[in-house]
Amino acid sequence: MSQPAAPAIRAAAPGLRQVVSDYIEMTKPKVQSLLLFTTVSAMFIAGEPSFSLVLLTCVGGYLSAGGAGAVNHWYDRDIDASMKRTADRPVASGRVAPRAALAYGIVLGTLAFAVLAIGVNPLAAALSLSGFLGYTLVYTLWLKRSTPQNIVIGGAAGAVPPLVGWAAVTGGLGWTALYLFAIVFYWTPPHFWALSLLMKDDYAKAGVPMLPVVRGERETRRQILLYSLLLYAVTQLPFCAGGFGGIYLAASVTLGAVFIGGAWRLYRRADRRAALWLYLYSLAYLALLFAAMVADVKL
Repeated sequence: MSQPAAPAIRAAAPGLRQVVSDYIEMTKPKVQSLLLFTTVSAMFIAGEPSFSLVLLTCVGGYLSAGGAGAVNHWYDRDIDASMKRTADRPVASGRVAPRAALAYGIVLGTLAFAVLAIGVNPLAAALSLSGFLGYTLVYTLWLKRSTPQNIVIGGAAGAVPPLVGWAAVTGGLGWTALYLFAIVFYWTPPHFWALSLLMKDDYAKAGVPMLPVVRGERETRRQILLYSLLLYAVTQLPFCAGGFGGIYLAASVTLGAVFIGGAWRLYRRADRRAALWLYLYSLAYLALLFAAMVADVKL
């Protein structure tokens, strides 16, 4: 597999504040917030974790996902440099050297495994490592540039955090943990495809085979609606299996109905406003759904 060439643009030597900001940005903290929320939620669904256990799990999770993000910045620097939305990223802009970004990502991933293996348990460390490898090797280095189904298959890496949280508390996995994994897995395609509709021209320019570029916007909107229906069905499984009660059922039905309604509106209207609304709602949807799970178990 050929390695992308470094961008030709070179920025002036940044100051310390810019360097710190760039290295934090490479860990993708905005994305991390939702991942960590699902991790912590899974921990409180699974049991009564101590503050120290939650803290160690979050530190390990942040290091792991942050390391994967840094590797993504390193490998996708050619794509990022050609897209307006990502052109100013640290590696794409030339502020951080590619080798430094790669080394940074590997070091963070290694530290994550050590923190989780020593401070939490080996299963949580192994699951976190699987997420790191899934995002870097499977999604970033292989799928993203080769298939429009990249986010469907590669999305499994983003569904690992609830498993890590569950394993951190119980030392094992159960059906409820697998349901949480499945919910995030089926949530990822409609969430990301709504964003890809907004960024279609950038992806086309960069030659990334995202679904709207390869299959067209109408098919993408149809797939979003289909996966929204599948997501709704999957979210009912934990209640049907007895894992949650009435609070969760009410939340999953209401939140899911609104999600499907937004996907249907996007399918019919086909405008940027509908795509943006669904993308933003999908973020709130996942957070509220996991919050409802915690409330159902604890109240």
